[in-house]
Amino acid sequence: MLSGVQFFVLSFAALVTVGAAGLLVLPGLYTGPRLGLVDAVFTAASAVCVTGLIVVDTATYFTRWGQLWLLLLIQAGGLGILTFATLIIRFLGRRSALEVETAVGTGVAAQLGDPRRLLRAVVTLTLGIEAIGAVGLWLLWRGPLGAGPAVWHAVFHAISAFCNAGFSTFGDSLVGWRGSMPVLLSVSALVVLGGLGFVVLEDLRARYVVRRVRRVTLHTRLVLVTSAILVVGATVVFYGFESGHTLRDLGPIPRWTNALFMAITPRTAGFNSVDYGQVSNPSMALTVGLMLVGGSPGSTAGGIKTTSVALLVLLLIARLRGDRRVSVAGRTVRDETTQAAAGLVVGAIAILAAATFLLLLSEPPAAATDRADFARLIFEAHSAFGTVGLTMTKTAELSPAGRIIITVLMFVGRVGPLSLAAAMALAQGRRRDFRYAHEDVAVG
Repeated sequence: MLSGVQFFVLSFAALVTVGAAGLLVLPGLYTGPRLGLVDAVFTAASAVCVTGLIVVDTATYFTRWGQLWLLLLIQAGGLGILTFATLIIRFLGRRSALEVETAVGTGVAAQLGDPRRLLRAVVTLTLGIEAIGAVGLWLLWRGPLGAGPAVWHAVFHAISAFCNAGFSTFGDSLVGWRGSMPVLLSVSALVVLGGLGFVVLEDLRARYVVRRVRRVTLHTRLVLVTSAILVVGATVVFYGFESGHTLRDLGPIPRWTNALFMAITPRTAGFNSVDYGQVSNPSMALTVGLMLVGGSPGSTAGGIKTTSVALLVLLLIARLRGDRRVSVAGRTVRDETTQAAAGLVVGAIAILAAATFLLLLSEPPAAATDRADFARLIFEAHSAFGTVGLTMTKTAELSPAGRIIITVLMFVGRVGPLSLAAAMALAQGRRRDFRYAHEDVAVG
């Protein structure tokens, strides 16, 4: 009998297979020739894993029926991630720590209830936020695009943004709307809500709307504080780096809006309002770092997650202070939690290093000596693993072998960290209560 983790991985693999089969056989999806097998699997995996990397232009290569097929895959993948992640927290994470629940029993996991209620709540919240986002975008686009055409663009972008997918029905993503502060802020809001995750949103609702609990959980606090630091800090840095570069043709307020958009979308939405092939090197490096961090546990976002980064930073501070345990906001985090976070980070770095090396081998010989191409491959690998979807115009240039590597990386980046989190939580419950004799190892 399959375990929950095995069922989750196989269900995503099956969804990718169904998506690719549809792209290969369904009529009326394309404006031109059909995708080949490798590109069909690549596109389906990108949609299901809510990544957004594309080998063809979604706006021009697909008909409305083709775009609808992609949108259905995005919605299914986003709901699957939200539901499974929340169930992990419900069954395995009451004191687990990738979700950093408090040990006093006031965590969100204890409030969420049975699986059927969870599923209803996740679906209702997702569709509700997407509907509000679609209405808002339609109001903004009905003038420039026309009331009728704006409906489809608004619905597509609302779902793609909340699911952190990054697919767009505009050929240049949102570059054409870089001067529209309401559009960029609306999309940013949807991305942030999707990246916070159901657990945080439910916790905030329980505290401030229905007032069922007296305090939010430590998990929610870490997610909100870490996310705010990343967004605000990255916005200021991007503004400084790009004001005289890709944003120099904009006024002060649009510059700040685009800098904010650049700080939000790499974690992990994939929309862009600037050409990432033209950004400065410092901005590229910062974007790669943001793609690695990603969003928060229990969300549609990828990456190593904000709580993992927060815990490792807190662990470093604790060690520098001489403290043996990580404590924050009047709570002590279990050692298993920080160890799990460290394991996820190390695993992610190892996977990215291996994938980048394979990409260097799979691409034409020029990639072995071209430093600019090396940077683009690193960017591509981080974008795929973090399920981001940003590219430095490299995706469509990849060889068939390179596309297969990126496809695997998108799948592993989507289901791997979450499956590993569940596996570690299960292993904690089965561990034997003994230890070997101590022996120290030098570090540093």
